[in-house]
Amino acid sequence: MAHRFLSSANRFSARFAFMFTVSLSCTYLCYNIIFCRGTIMTDRGYEGRRCPPNKNAGAKKLLGRPEHCASLEVRSALNESAAQRGSSEPRDQTRAPASSGSRWAEVKSKNMSVAQKYGNKKLPNALIVGVKKGGTRAVLEFIRIHPDVRALGTEPHFFDRNYDRGLDWYRGLMPRTLDSQITLEKTPSYFVTREAPRRISSMSRDTKLIVVVRNPVTRAISDYTQTLSKKPDIPTFEDLAFKNRSVGLVDASWNAIRIGMYILHLENWLQYFRLSQIHFVSGERLITDPAGEMGRVQDFLGLKRIITDKHFYFNRTKGFPCLKKPESSSQPRCLGKSKGRTHVQIDQEVIEQLQEFYRPFNVKFYETVGHDFKWD
Repeated sequence: MAHRFLSSANRFSARFAFMFTVSLSCTYLCYNIIFCRGTIMTDRGYEGRRCPPNKNAGAKKLLGRPEHCASLEVRSALNESAAQRGSSEPRDQTRAPASSGSRWAEVKSKNMSVAQKYGNKKLPNALIVGVKKGGTRAVLEFIRIHPDVRALGTEPHFFDRNYDRGLDWYRGLMPRTLDSQITLEKTPSYFVTREAPRRISSMSRDTKLIVVVRNPVTRAISDYTQTLSKKPDIPTFEDLAFKNRSVGLVDASWNAIRIGMYILHLENWLQYFRLSQIHFVSGERLITDPAGEMGRVQDFLGLKRIITDKHFYFNRTKGFPCLKKPESSSQPRCLGKSKGRTHVQIDQEVIEQLQEFYRPFNVKFYETVGHDFKWD
């Protein structure tokens, strides 16, 4: 009897030990499966678990969020922007389809938003360096609608007036840009500032330069008209333009005349930059064919031709092209009231004398840049 009881107890102990061992083994196996799966999850899945969705990121800074979460948001935003660009990219590498204007406006807005949140302030890749009253403001406003360009709206005058403030100050003025975007600024007085080429070259020898040129006689009259609007008591145009009107002796020291002697200023720039780094925009063609001129600017900057004739209309009141209104605006975008003002009337003989004065400078300028602007 006692033997049977002991035998039964031994079988019970064996069964209990077996079940306990199986249970412990299953627990260990499940633990290992869960642990291993957690370590081999993809980056996207892993970060998705650890980084909570940030639906209101546009109104919040990324302070306090883990660094890898911030990076994930940057990648997500950039991928979304790239996907939009890819879906609306023109089939023709030089022309965007007529129906893509609103989509590109959306891409531009998206890129600006992403750049403002995640971009960095960088020194400019390109500069509009001249010339005053040539059409530089128009070029700046037109190129700014490109989604891959961020431009400073004001003229910083760093390389002529504020150079002693240093590059860190200059960089701080720039808009935030993504690595794929171009940073641009415009200061027309750089072209006639003797120290500007050397200073810009010291910043970067790879900087691209844009110069908007115009018939120097028309440019001088426009320059005088602007000054007259601010200082009504200045002498007449003829008195300022000539040392001796009777013999046609032009006063080349007057700034309005000196700016138009383009070749003299260009020779200074060519000491520091290759001619291939300088693009010349025709101020006249910018009025008659803005899409063509801006197409060449985009080519020069290495951009896809997104700005086309569908973006412009001719404003007969102002006498120059304006940007068609974006879908987000009720008004078209034209330059300010100071642009397109009526020039003062100048005697035809004075104009002919100035054309004769500029002719040798123009011819040498044409030969140097390899293009005849047909100002004579």
